[in-house]
Amino acid sequence: MYILLDIGFIVFHTVLILFNLFGWIWEATRRWNLGTLLLTAFSWFILGIWYGFGYCPCTDWHWQVRQELGYTEMSSSYIEFLAELLTGLDFNTALVDTTTAILFFMALVISIYVNFRDFDKKRIVS
Repeated sequence: MYILLDIGFIVFHTVLILFNLFGWIWEATRRWNLGTLLLTAFSWFILGIWYGFGYCPCTDWHWQVRQELGYTEMSSSYIEFLAELLTGLDFNTALVDTTTAILFFMALVISIYVNFRDFDKKRIVS
């Protein structure tokens, strides 16, 4: 059961990350993308007050599953874990965290821009 949960978390969390980064591209998913980005920001910055900056419940639950599977050393960052899992390379944590933050904020700014632009277009047409 834990193996299936591990695989499920890898798939779900990776798809969520990709959606956060690129969901703004398609007009049909832009509102959902902004919503997931804002939830991510809430998790990182608001829940992070109590659990540590960058806190993610998905990572927390996934790490609990991996502990049950016998894994003892896990990255503090899911992105670092994923990059190392996919490439087999050992990445610098600060580099991964900085890159993650930059890409997140770029996606957030773009998502806010395209959502407001779409809202203005619909408002003008009405």
